[in-house]
Amino acid sequence: MAQASSSSAPAAAERDEHGIAFFDVETSVLPAGRCVLLEFGAVVVCPRTLVEVSSFSTFVRPADPDAAVLATTARSNGITRDAIATAPPFRDVADIIYGILHGRVWAGHNIMKFDSMIIWDAFAEIGRAPPQPKGMIDTLPLLTQQFGRRAGDMKMASLANYFGLGRQKHRSLDDVRMNIDVLKYCATVLFLEASPPLEVLKPDEAYFPGELVVSHGEEMMLETALQIDAGPSGYSEFFEPDNVSTECIKVAVAPLHQFDPRTVIQHKGAPLQLYCAGLSVRFGVESKYPDRAGRPKLNIVVDIPENLTKVLSFCDDLAKRSSPEACNNSEWTPLIRRYGSHPTIRLKIPTNGNGDTTAYATDMYQKGRDGVISKIEVDAAELDSLFQGNKVDAFFSLEIFDYLQKAGIRLVAKRLDLHFK
Repeated sequence: MAQASSSSAPAAAERDEHGIAFFDVETSVLPAGRCVLLEFGAVVVCPRTLVEVSSFSTFVRPADPDAAVLATTARSNGITRDAIATAPPFRDVADIIYGILHGRVWAGHNIMKFDSMIIWDAFAEIGRAPPQPKGMIDTLPLLTQQFGRRAGDMKMASLANYFGLGRQKHRSLDDVRMNIDVLKYCATVLFLEASPPLEVLKPDEAYFPGELVVSHGEEMMLETALQIDAGPSGYSEFFEPDNVSTECIKVAVAPLHQFDPRTVIQHKGAPLQLYCAGLSVRFGVESKYPDRAGRPKLNIVVDIPENLTKVLSFCDDLAKRSSPEACNNSEWTPLIRRYGSHPTIRLKIPTNGNGDTTAYATDMYQKGRDGVISKIEVDAAELDSLFQGNKVDAFFSLEIFDYLQKAGIRLVAKRLDLHFK
């Protein structure tokens, strides 16, 4: 079994579950959009001293080494076809990786939304239960929140340059050790700033603009959203575009769960949700692409007016500049697309359940000529004809996503009122 490099991984008898496992993966995105694992590297450190206890790294041979290397050459990470062609397949190193990760605290830069997902997918592909963490420390949202944007986009390369640690090599074990060094440097600076009388070391807000605003419970109560006469209850906290002030829009990290911190777009301290009436449907429902659970991805494309274009363009630009999702190697997907002179957006219609029990998480109503609104129940086959060439009143939320090196804002339809034809 060929391996790129391997330091002593801890033997089972000597395993210390109290260690923190810092890890990183190198991947390649194939032309079909599938992300494949090329390299795994991990360093286990003592949680009290951050001293390295053990380390391990290995190349991983994908099904098609030629395609994988061709797709990753742009990153200049030095991974060659020969290196991965002679490497072990993932199932041959799965036991070692499982032993390093399972039951430990995991740490790394953007591991919650990328590296951990790659590991879990790799175990799923070989039909094995994946390792589970005792907890996670993702240094991307952590440092963005605590250290601010002093290093610009907060990517590992920018942080390393800020502290004079040299260029990022995009090799798993090197990047892990750089991540640990960056964390130590940031902690030292924050410690010095918090220790009087060293006032000169405290950051100047004018010098470090654009830091994330972290939401607090009391801020959520500052002002309620516009009340809209929207028929059935539950859709009152949506803003019409003309009632949105871009000066009050912020990107905030909301620590909802230790394994799933959410980056949200807020308006006056509350999650921004929008309402816009009379949107023309340009493209009806497309259902040929499944999600990870095998359910069809349903969405419609609608033309949008100038006032909504202004609000969404501002949100897209702000999130691209200041959200943690935009601070890694993911490609940012534009929120607004143009067909000729018409700006358009894609509204996602989420589904619940699977197979014959699939149901829509979007409430759908029909708006008659007499103004009467009645709820409708339809299946996927009927949706296309229902939306095609029609107009809708849309209630939707804004969600920032980062998946398989694609990031951006997803618009999720909470309710759609179809106009009577």
